[in-house]
Amino acid sequence: MTQDADILVDARGHRCPVPTLKLRRALERAAAGAVVRLIADDPMARIDVPHFAGQVGATVLETGELEGAATFRVRKAG
Repeated sequence: MTQDADILVDARGHRCPVPTLKLRRALERAAAGAVVRLIADDPMARIDVPHFAGQVGATVLETGELEGAATFRVRKAG
């Protein structure tokens, strides 16, 4: 379940690498420890998002589905 404090990034309709780039921008702007919720319908996001999170030291807290799209809750390091 999403918390009210999550930063929402809706990347539905965008193809690789745009969902990951949108997530990167949101994390760069967020405070340390903030949680970003990404919604993406590009199938590659299921591979790209966890890989990207590992590269930048972020943590994927949760993955799920919403209306045929993948959802990710990602906590910024710090």
